[in-house]
Amino acid sequence: MRIVDLLKPEAIRLHQTLADKSEAIERLIDLHASVGNVRDKEVFRAEILKREELGSTAVGDGIAIPHAKSETVAAPGLAAMTVPNGVDYGAPDGKPSDILFMIAAPLDGDLHLEVLSRLMTLLMDEGLRAKLKAAKTPEEFLTAIDDMERERFDEPKAEAKQDGYRVLAVTACPTGIAHTYMAAEALEKAGKAMGYPLKAETNGSAGAKNVLTADEIAACDGIIVAADKSVEMSRFDGKPVLSVSVSDGINKPEELIEKIRSGSVPVYHHTGAKVAVASGQKESFGRQIYKHLMNGVSHMLPFVVAGGIFIALAFLIDTAMGVDPQAAGGAFGTVTPVAAWFKNIGNFAFNLMIPVLAGFIAMSIADRPGFLVGMVGGILATNGATFSDPAAANTIPSGFLGALLASFVAGYLMCGLERLCDRLPRSLEGIKPVLIYPLAGLGIVALMMCAVNPFMGMINSAMNDGLMWLSARHLDVLLGAIVAGMMAIDMGGPFNKAAYVFGSTVMLGQAASMADPNVAYQIMAAVMIGGMVPPIAIALSTTFFKNRWTAEERKNGVVNYIMGLSFITEGAIPYAASYPLAVIPSCIVGSAVAGALSVVFKCTLMAPHGGIFVFAVVGNWYWYLLALAVGSVVSMLMLALLKKKPQTAA
Repeated sequence: MRIVDLLKPEAIRLHQTLADKSEAIERLIDLHASVGNVRDKEVFRAEILKREELGSTAVGDGIAIPHAKSETVAAPGLAAMTVPNGVDYGAPDGKPSDILFMIAAPLDGDLHLEVLSRLMTLLMDEGLRAKLKAAKTPEEFLTAIDDMERERFDEPKAEAKQDGYRVLAVTACPTGIAHTYMAAEALEKAGKAMGYPLKAETNGSAGAKNVLTADEIAACDGIIVAADKSVEMSRFDGKPVLSVSVSDGINKPEELIEKIRSGSVPVYHHTGAKVAVASGQKESFGRQIYKHLMNGVSHMLPFVVAGGIFIALAFLIDTAMGVDPQAAGGAFGTVTPVAAWFKNIGNFAFNLMIPVLAGFIAMSIADRPGFLVGMVGGILATNGATFSDPAAANTIPSGFLGALLASFVAGYLMCGLERLCDRLPRSLEGIKPVLIYPLAGLGIVALMMCAVNPFMGMINSAMNDGLMWLSARHLDVLLGAIVAGMMAIDMGGPFNKAAYVFGSTVMLGQAASMADPNVAYQIMAAVMIGGMVPPIAIALSTTFFKNRWTAEERKNGVVNYIMGLSFITEGAIPYAASYPLAVIPSCIVGSAVAGALSVVFKCTLMAPHGGIFVFAVVGNWYWYLLALAVGSVVSMLMLALLKKKPQTAA
């Protein structure tokens, strides 16, 4: 695929007159729509404007490249305009932009990204820009691009001088569509002009390309990291490293190379963590925490989605085979052999969810030595091991919240341990990663979690006693709101489990002996509806308030409809972990409202699990659906108020 495959003649307008930046954007979007690149202009416009809010996509030298990845893009493509008098696009050099390209990229697919990166590098050539501005027809415009592309890319790349590359660079922007490649081209071009051979590695959406080798790193004079996202830094230990924003790589390549050549750049010493480079300034602690958290969430998500869907299929199969949920009790979803197969496989994936979250958070903090402490900490949090009960036979797990504590505390403790080990003799370097770090790390996390888990057990016992006190005093509506709200506090952790154990215990163990057995079934109904609200609220928010979420979060949000209807509260965990101050309060309130309404409507449930698949045994199921809808909408609206728009740049 070549650039001419993405840029159709009908999407090119030459020698145009534009009043301002807004008109330029509108005209380019119209061109994309006219050739079928985008399905919904409004959705695509919102993505383009969201990117522009973070900083102009004009890069100087008369070039502006607005761009966005969007679910409404039907096919990757380009639209282009030339504007002889220019338009003020907010370029960093203060000059008007007279060549405009707009990139429309789908959320998935990588083939087109390499082609688009070619365009970014070609536009750095002054001769090509002159030909594009002088073109009289779209065909002439395309020919100029195609000729330059063949000249630049169809011949083998010139070999470096015998003494190798004097300067290396790594370029990266969050979406990897435009600035990543433009910075690489600007740096390589400046290095060639200055007689200082330079190789640039690009960390784009299609993955790392032109990767720096160990020999090149060892032989170079220094490395320029022009990046607005995390890059792998451990390989640069002991070399001069200059960290700047990707825009500096585009606009100040000669200045950056001169700093390396002058020897004024400090030597970089790796501290064990993967360094997140956003600019020349030190990153805030809050931002670092967020990035570590996102590393865990992104790796956890496949386990949540795949495991949750397998479990939902197990409930569906048992229901379709005529299994009575009330008679099956806790075995519902495993009664028929096929259902049992899906349920067991789903449980295997699901049980890895919390350890994977904790493992990759700790790894983001402390690199490879952190992975062990995070994984083991997550496992200990899910089984509840203590000093007196290391096998966790009779303890209550600390769950999601305990795993977060384990991952962050143990991760930073491992960073401290690595710094202490730096003082050991160099002869011990070889045994540190295979013996010292694993052994000490395992001891650290084991001591920490065995000390923390008993307190979680005490909290759970107190909560259960409190719920029993409310039940004994017939405060049924309040009890319904409380147990439903508890299901949303930690979504699988101690609060959630305490509410679920209380509801199922009352239903299975005390209903028959109660004066009004329906009260026990009402409590169980409130518990389940409280666990269904959070994922459904997330799904609704990603559907109706798209601008509150990133493209990846919107894409994964749809799965939460299935999770919520299947009573798999954990589907909301990735969102709660990413935005706890917005998601958790919203879900608690919505779940509490749904639980209270469920009791008011005297809805009952005679099965301890299953979600929509056990609605056959739900009393007043139509009112139950109404309570679920009201609670979910309440959570969705609260999220709209509390959740800020994502701040991501490209």
